[in-house]
Amino acid sequence: MRYGLIAGSGRFPILALETARSLGHEVVVVAVKDNAPPEVETLAARCHWITIAELGRLIDILHEEKITEVVMAGQVKHTSIFSSLRPDWRLFKLLASLPSRNTDALIGGVQKELEKEGIRLGDSTMLLKPLLAAEGVLTRRPPDSEEEKDLQYGRRVAAALAGFDIGQSVAISERACVAVEAMEGTDAMLRRAASLVNGRPLRLVKSASRRSHLLFDVPVAGPGTIQTMVETGATALAVEAGRTLLLDKEEMLELADRHQVSVIGYRPEAS
Repeated sequence: MRYGLIAGSGRFPILALETARSLGHEVVVVAVKDNAPPEVETLAARCHWITIAELGRLIDILHEEKITEVVMAGQVKHTSIFSSLRPDWRLFKLLASLPSRNTDALIGGVQKELEKEGIRLGDSTMLLKPLLAAEGVLTRRPPDSEEEKDLQYGRRVAAALAGFDIGQSVAISERACVAVEAMEGTDAMLRRAASLVNGRPLRLVKSASRRSHLLFDVPVAGPGTIQTMVETGATALAVEAGRTLLLDKEEMLELADRHQVSVIGYRPEAS
């Protein structure tokens, strides 16, 4: 199989490329500068670097490489839309046509532009299905009654916010929503929440947007998530089963067990 991969930040694109190589697939990478890890160059058949502002260049590269199917792996910093980079003409026209500039609107618009060019945007988790969270308690320690109350409350808050595509995480303490993730990311949100609760324990809930596909912006947790939870006094994590990638899953869950952090996968709310 031969396809393209648009690489953002984190371990997601590395794991996808490692899996593709083990299966004998040829992957051409278009890596987003200041986001994608440099290791993608060594794992790709070929690698092209572009800025977040070069939609026209992205399409030209995919045509030059004769790529008709592409996947997105890894996040692109949401704050990039406020960078000093000037969008190329194709991106400028796209941005001008959008009613809002949240993730759904931006990447949905890119998807339509790719489709106009005969390029299909595929499921971003297609190589990493085994890393999707299972349903049920994933660690040795299940959540206690107080944690469960907070997680259930957090699920309702996260489900209500998901339709607005603001962020993917909420921090809860004693049935109160302490912080909502926006452009700063989960780790920064947890640190902000910890500064507000005077040492009270936090619980973290991650939720996908209320869309039926996994083409982009898939929620991700990993060892770094657990490390930040330990740092900030967050004792339990709830994620959506089948819709959240647990990167370096064995290491992540072993770290959670070591620090007595409870991790649970719950069935997604109906769309």
